[in-house]
Amino acid sequence: MANKSDSACAKSSEEEVFVCPSVRHPTHKQIKEIANDLGFDLEEESLQTFKKTISEHVDAINAIECLVEPRLPTKYPRLPGYRPEQKDNPFNAWYWRCDIKGADNGKLSGKRVAVKDNVALAGVPMMNGCHALEGYTPDFDATVVTRVLDAGGTIVGKTVCENLCFSGGSSTAAKGPVQNPHDTGRSTGGSSSGSAVVVSVGEADMAIGGDQGGSVRLPASWTGIVGLKPTYGLVPYTGAMGIEMAVDHLGPMTRTVHDCALFLEVLAGYDNGMDPRQHPHIKVPEYTEELLSSSAHGLKIGILKEGFASPKANPAVDSLVKKSIEALTSVGCIVKDVSIPIHVQSPLIWGATAQGCYENMIRFGGIGMGHIGYYPTSFGIASKKMIASRPNDLSETVKMFSVEGEYLHRYYGNQVYARARNLVFNLRQAYDRALEEVDVLAMPTIPFTASELIHKDDSLSGYFTKCMEMTSNTMATNLTGHPAISVNAGLLDGLPVGLMLVGRHFEDTTVLRAAQAVETMREAAIAK
Repeated sequence: MANKSDSACAKSSEEEVFVCPSVRHPTHKQIKEIANDLGFDLEEESLQTFKKTISEHVDAINAIECLVEPRLPTKYPRLPGYRPEQKDNPFNAWYWRCDIKGADNGKLSGKRVAVKDNVALAGVPMMNGCHALEGYTPDFDATVVTRVLDAGGTIVGKTVCENLCFSGGSSTAAKGPVQNPHDTGRSTGGSSSGSAVVVSVGEADMAIGGDQGGSVRLPASWTGIVGLKPTYGLVPYTGAMGIEMAVDHLGPMTRTVHDCALFLEVLAGYDNGMDPRQHPHIKVPEYTEELLSSSAHGLKIGILKEGFASPKANPAVDSLVKKSIEALTSVGCIVKDVSIPIHVQSPLIWGATAQGCYENMIRFGGIGMGHIGYYPTSFGIASKKMIASRPNDLSETVKMFSVEGEYLHRYYGNQVYARARNLVFNLRQAYDRALEEVDVLAMPTIPFTASELIHKDDSLSGYFTKCMEMTSNTMATNLTGHPAISVNAGLLDGLPVGLMLVGRHFEDTTVLRAAQAVETMREAAIAK
């Protein structure tokens, strides 16, 4: 292939026009610098040959620019919407408001649905909680968005999420903290903070959340709603900006367990090979029918010893959750104690895999590499520009994990990540063994009530604490892939307390059944 100069434009094979190349030829200086950085001792003649050969490969890369990439569909018309004024957004939960109507009929007909702002909605701005992404607008709908609209739902807006979704609190979003409706000085939990609030206060009937370390269940717990992290791969992640492919989940957030089951029916299912997290033989039952046709009677509930009495636990939260679990015996559940010693190590294992978060989010623009699935290239382009031009717009949490990830990358390759990922097998097997004894494991979602929002005079270490302290029980199932749901167990000093239920892989109906029993008993107690 003939070599072209850096300033030349590539000639299209289909039309007699010239277009600027997508990738430019490397300079001799660039080749030499990269070779030196990689530790290669190359003679001048070799450097020249490298430059020539790589330039030919670049020409081949540019030759396919005329081919059109497949794109996720946008099936329903819409206007771009608007950024709401503060008076219409009292808890700062909405990033953007819109009104996108779906099909005339369907399971979600009449339902108002909110979408977390890490999920693509064509024609509607998306910033994933970070100022550096402000101005980016996707030109495609994520698969879950299309499924909502096909089912007759109306999408009423994008909800505020934490900066690149990398916090369990609700203080790092670019547009400001999301306030807890139960106490506006306290955290909502994150990173699906806005989604939880708009459902809690009735501004949406249901919302899509994302969960990599608890980000659906944490805000569900602290706002008193229902939040389900489904079995890994049950709900397609296609068209959502990820943190790390091995822990990425999308899930339903609703006010009732029935609506959670209904929403799951719509969101779940195989995405025709577009999402590598999925298995082609996924079966999606009618979860609502299964809830109606069965009860919690006979369910074996395991009180997970290690989920209680953690160093930061509030004894009153532990007590309230344990009473809620034990009360299930009145509806025929069998309750017993269960132990999974490695559970207490799960946040450490998750932390040791965090280099993968850096690689995916920062180096590969949230779209990953090496998988057989759909790559939303515009995510990668926008993220690359973000890191290059506005790195200081990243939250302190993302900066810290980025420095740590680059340190491990440079000096240890991927050995820390690889070892931690191998330890996930031990964690998953331990959960599987426990779930041979019982149908569902139970524990507090968060072992204390909502903490205060981050204050400007907090120390940096205090900032990190408020971003990560609430994840001790939730991180495990992001690693293992088991379904886990948070349901409200009651109030403590006016603040909601979440009860988390974990089930076997693809037995999401079972955790929904157990959650519905908790919900029914709580409502009955309130009625008295």
